[in-house]
Amino acid sequence: MAEEHNIIKILLVEDNPDDIDITKRALKEAKVINQLWIVRDGQEALDFLKHEGDYKDLSSSPKPGLILLDINLPKLNGIDVLRVIKKDSNLKRIPVVMLTVSKRDEDIIKSYDNGCNSFIQKPVNFENFVEVVKEVSLYWGLLNIFSPNGQEE
Repeated sequence: MAEEHNIIKILLVEDNPDDIDITKRALKEAKVINQLWIVRDGQEALDFLKHEGDYKDLSSSPKPGLILLDINLPKLNGIDVLRVIKKDSNLKRIPVVMLTVSKRDEDIIKSYDNGCNSFIQKPVNFENFVEVVKEVSLYWGLLNIFSPNGQEE
């Protein structure tokens, strides 16, 4: 049973193409084999999670076991997306890691006040970013015990 938790589905919510590429490269470098879905703005993230708009087909938008959420997003910012996720009974148990360049106290406080599970500042250096991804992957993929029914099978 613990083996099932090693391969969680990850939703990356990020609008910056360079950060998307770096995250994908860091996951590969860290040998993270999780399935990765990418959406590029806050509204697209909610559409994905609620199976609306372009994501009505469940196969194109499976329920993730982990959300990596940037704060500075077009259409709807990451804090607003987090609020919606944590107020939705079908989504609130999904762990949300704020993965952002922001280190503003206001962003950290708002993130935790709205239910994020972790707040991680993206390192500028690629090697350091790979280490952060490895640690996030180790914790959320191997060590953390997920809430029952938190992720669809």
